[in-house]
Amino acid sequence: MSWLQDIIWLMPWVFWLLPLPLLVYFLAPVRQVTQGRALRVPDATLYENLSTEQVRGGLRQGLRILLLTLAWIALLLATARPQSYGEPVGIPVSGRDLMLCIDISGSMREADLYAGNTRATRMSVVKQVARDFVARRTGDRIGLVMFGSQAYLQTPLTRDHDTVQHFLAEAAVGLAGRSTAIGDAIGLAVKRLRDRPEAARVIILLTDGENSAGVIEPLEAASLAAQNNIRIHSIGVGADAQANLFNAPFGGARSELDETTLRAISDATGGQYFRARNQQELTSIYRQIDRLEPTDEEGNDFRPLQELFFWPLSAALFLSILWVLAGSLPHGARRAVMRP
Repeated sequence: MSWLQDIIWLMPWVFWLLPLPLLVYFLAPVRQVTQGRALRVPDATLYENLSTEQVRGGLRQGLRILLLTLAWIALLLATARPQSYGEPVGIPVSGRDLMLCIDISGSMREADLYAGNTRATRMSVVKQVARDFVARRTGDRIGLVMFGSQAYLQTPLTRDHDTVQHFLAEAAVGLAGRSTAIGDAIGLAVKRLRDRPEAARVIILLTDGENSAGVIEPLEAASLAAQNNIRIHSIGVGADAQANLFNAPFGGARSELDETTLRAISDATGGQYFRARNQQELTSIYRQIDRLEPTDEEGNDFRPLQELFFWPLSAALFLSILWVLAGSLPHGARRAVMRP
């Protein structure tokens, strides 16, 4: 019965009302019943089962008193507002604001990455690893920017990581065009982050190409991020193109990755540049970012209060229904006895 020790009562003084019905019974004035004159007609059939009916009536009356007593106790329990603490929930002191800028241009459907021994498209590998990264960022607010020829906000900053993972899984290659607007993606992310606390603003830029669209140059956007104290960690995705004797690529698409620009973007903002050629490297990169941008340790535990008054209140209602049903039985029996 250890669970009883966890119950707290918001209004325990209510239990002082427990003997109230007895006080009313003994202190209230007795109601005088005036019997009118009646003509009594002898009828022996009325007394044939008198002793049996008296016993039954006494049992029913005792049952009704018991039900009424239990219903009164249940009402007092409900009025006293019982409450119980739920399981402890860790509350992070604070969290970072992360904007994930994911390239969904046409080149992301190239199948030149390996997930274990299985060949996979760049986008499928990015989705899988990024979802695991989002799941680990407890307490962080995460947003999602998708970009191709244009950049658009897929998910605003939120702690609802399930929603971020859902829209990340639904990302379609080529939806925003086949080109790559890296500068516009950074600019949109900076716009969403610049009003947030300075010490916790990070952009994670992932692309497999070079800037070929948009109205903002990547280095110009990086300068804007640096002015707002926003760090940018850049990730270049894609296998290195291999060449044969005729200097033609085989074993994967020719890489158009502009590593020089990506490295310059990260250097200008105090971030780091990473290169991912397969799923294992990309997973390792996100782990490194976890160490560079650690989530804050959980602070005090919070135990939510749960209301329990509805249990005794439901019991009181059920007992009241039984009391009414028990009271109707003697009348029916009495009518059967009185019937000539």
